Amino acid sequence: MTKIFSIFLFLASIFTVSSLDLNISRISDDSLLRNRLKDSWFMDSPYNVLSRRTTIETLESGERVEVRVIEGREEFMVILSRELIRGRLATDTTPGYSRRPTGQFPGWAQGSWMLTRNKITGEATLIRIFLRSDEYTYIQFRPFGSDKSQMDVVLYGGYITRSMPVAVSMERLYTMPLNEVLRLIEGKIDFRYFEPDPGMYSDTRRFVNEVRQRLSSLSFADDGAIDEAGRYVLIDSLQLQTGRPGLNCSGFAKWLIDGILRPITGQRLSITPLKAPFGDRGSSFTANFEDSRDVYFGLDWIRNLAAEANGTLRSSGYRALEEFEIRHDIFSYVIVNGDNSFVDQAYPGFLNEAGYGIEGLRALLYTLAIDEPYSFYLAAVNTEIRPPVTRTNLRGSPSLRQYFHVAALVPYFDEFGNFRIVVFESATETAFNSFRVRYPGHYINLVKIPVRPAFDP
Repeated sequence: MTKIFSIFLFLASIFTVSSLDLNISRISDDSLLRNRLKDSWFMDSPYNVLSRRTTIETLESGERVEVRVIEGREEFMVILSRELIRGRLATDTTPGYSRRPTGQFPGWAQGSWMLTRNKITGEATLIRIFLRSDEYTYIQFRPFGSDKSQMDVVLYGGYITRSMPVAVSMERLYTMPLNEVLRLIEGKIDFRYFEPDPGMYSDTRRFVNEVRQRLSSLSFADDGAIDEAGRYVLIDSLQLQTGRPGLNCSGFAKWLIDGILRPITGQRLSITPLKAPFGDRGSSFTANFEDSRDVYFGLDWIRNLAAEANGTLRSSGYRALEEFEIRHDIFSYVIVNGDNSFVDQAYPGFLNEAGYGIEGLRALLYTLAIDEPYSFYLAAVNTEIRPPVTRTNLRGSPSLRQYFHVAALVPYFDEFGNFRIVVFESATETAFNSFRVRYPGHYINLVKIPVRPAFDP
């Protein structure tokens, strides 16, 4: 990704209001406006275009479009920015309201269209179209010869389609109506990833609020959990905690699952079964270190919790690992931070005995939110760890993959239609970006938990 898009994303981040979007088939067409702008903005010399002032245009639908240019070092961008339309679903405590103009033109409001051109040659290098009001979800086209282009579909940094040849030139795309563009790529992409229904996530929003209201009553304590009798104990020994009681990351994950299951079963889970090995993992070599280094503790813990949750909330058949462990993804490249820019990087997807590289986690959670709107996820963070050499062990211990941290990840769409990821870990809530950058190069194993609005730990 070019540096100019780094500038655009920074500017777009200033606008924090989003909207409830329309079905993409109802996005009003702006091809007549693009026809009028073609010669003066899309084809004219870079010098002339860069000297043009921002203008406000009105479509036949009555919607307003801000036409502006952003200059980068080697490229410049012509943006047809739709006015952001805001709406809100009703919640338990707040009434909803219908869509209304906001007077903001962030560049990524639904229907916005942009063209990137080379500053020296004036040639088009990219056309990007936003099918929903989200700067991280879009389709884009790049030149591929004189009469063809290549299409990408990007969702939160993950390419679900990359470099797909399309039999239409970049210049034709300058003025092609949106409905024709959509017909051109119909069957080649899954449009449902651009059409989430925020109404489907009401239970998840209620669950998130219920958890948040109880966090202030919790504290962190190393090795801490609540047993089936409601006592604060140590996970390793099951002895009662001394001092201020609390939960560690694993104990907090159990607290979440207890809060979902207890309204149904009337009881909390026992700790000892949650520590038992679950499914295929490890080898005869790693078995020698399981007690001393807790190599697979976090993985076994979340798998056992998921088996209990899915077996209780769905049916006994869903206790099987293949029913709840996430092993499917739909993208093979991701956008990552490079040196002062964004670059594309191959993404292997699910790896046995590791899970997913954290650089693709946000894209994965976005697609999971669409595919599984009534679920959240327990995550086991892992990486290769080699303990330091000591005086008593001059050779040191071998490097082993260890599942050393557990967190809950809740992807959903809020009452405004915004995509959100809530991270609950170690008796607190953490910003997703903080969670992600804390573990560079690490892997995440995910298990699925059904959401239920009733929560009582």
